[in-house]
Amino acid sequence: MAEFHIERLGLRGDGIAEGPVYAQLTLPGETVSGVLDGNSLRNVKIITPSANRVAPPCPHFKSCGGCQLQHASDDFVKRWKREVIERALQAQGLTTSIRTMITSPSNSRRRATLSARRTKKAATAGFHSRASDMIVDIPNCILLQPELMAALPLAKALAAIGLSRRRELSVTVTHSLSGLDIAAKGGCPADRPTLERLAAEAEEADIARLTWNDEVIVTRRPPAQRFGHALVIPPPGAFLQATQHGENALLSAVREIVGEAGSVADLFSGCGTFTLPLANTTRIHAVEGSSDMTKALEQGWRSTQGLKQVSTETRDLFRNPLLADEFSPFETCVIDPLVPEPKRRFSNLPKPNCRVLLMYPVIRSASLVMPERL
Repeated sequence: MAEFHIERLGLRGDGIAEGPVYAQLTLPGETVSGVLDGNSLRNVKIITPSANRVAPPCPHFKSCGGCQLQHASDDFVKRWKREVIERALQAQGLTTSIRTMITSPSNSRRRATLSARRTKKAATAGFHSRASDMIVDIPNCILLQPELMAALPLAKALAAIGLSRRRELSVTVTHSLSGLDIAAKGGCPADRPTLERLAAEAEEADIARLTWNDEVIVTRRPPAQRFGHALVIPPPGAFLQATQHGENALLSAVREIVGEAGSVADLFSGCGTFTLPLANTTRIHAVEGSSDMTKALEQGWRSTQGLKQVSTETRDLFRNPLLADEFSPFETCVIDPLVPEPKRRFSNLPKPNCRVLLMYPVIRSASLVMPERL
C-alpha cells in the first residue's frame, strides 16, 4: 500500500495529496496509506493523524455520506470554511470583511432529501453511503429534526407503493408550520390505484402535502412557512434555509447591514426569506429564477398587511445577470445564490453603484459564514 501526505482539503471536504490524489475522511498534515484507484485512494488508513482529528459525534458517520467533516475539530472546520470563501472571492478580485461563522445546533435541520428503494421484502430509506449508490439507514442522525426523522418510515412506505426495484425514489422532506411537506421524485407513473394508496398513506402519516413526480397528490393543509409577518406557501421541493436557527442568523445580519436603506434589490430571493421581513421597512425588488417561487413570494406579500412595496421578477441571473445600470434604483443589494460551484457565483457579477451584501452559505453544512459588504 502506497503512502501519501495530505496537503489540503477539496471543496467537498476530501483530503488532497500531491498528484492530485483524493482521500476521503483525511485531514491536512496527515500521512495516510491506501490502494490507488485512478486518482482516488481506497481502503485509507491513517498512519500519522492530524492534531485536528476528533471522534465523529454521529454513529452513522463512517458509513453515511450525508456529512463530510465530523472527523475534524470545530476550530479547524471554521478556518477551512473561511478560507474557502476567501479564495472564491479573491479569484474574482473581491475583498471584504467576513463575519464569525455561526453553527446551528444538533437536530435542527428542517429540510432534507432522503433516498428510498424497494427491497425483496420491504423498502429502505436514508442517505447514500460515500461515493456509492447504497442507501444507509440513519435512525440516530444528529442533524435532522425529530419531525424529519419521523418521515423515514413514510419514505419507505412510498417506495413500497410506487417504485420498481430498478428505480430510486428521491424524497424531499420539509418541516412546515402545518406539518411535513413531502415531494417525491423518481417513482413510477401513478395509476388510479397507486394514487389512492399514496393519498391514503398521506392521510395515515398526517402530512400536510404530498407531491409525486411534480404532481400534487393531496394537500391536507397548506404547508406554510413564515417569513417575517408573512405566511408563504412554497412550491413543492422549494429551497428553504436548512435550519430556522441559520435563517434567523442570516436575517439578523441582513437587517443590521441594510439598516435604513430605502430601496433594496434581493437577488436569488427564493420565496422571500429576506424580502418579506425587510419589507416591513423597505421597498424591495425580488429576483428569482423560478416563476413558482416568485409567485409564492408575491402571494405572501399581497396577503400580509402593513408591508412596503415588493416587486418581483423571474430571471435567470446566471445567464442574464443584472447590469450595472440596473442597480441604480437601489441603495443596497442582497445576493444569496444557491450554486454548488463557488467560482460561478461571481463570474458575472457586475460592479454595481450601490453597496452589496453577499450571503455565502457553505456547501452541505448547517454552518453559515457572512461577509459584511463588498
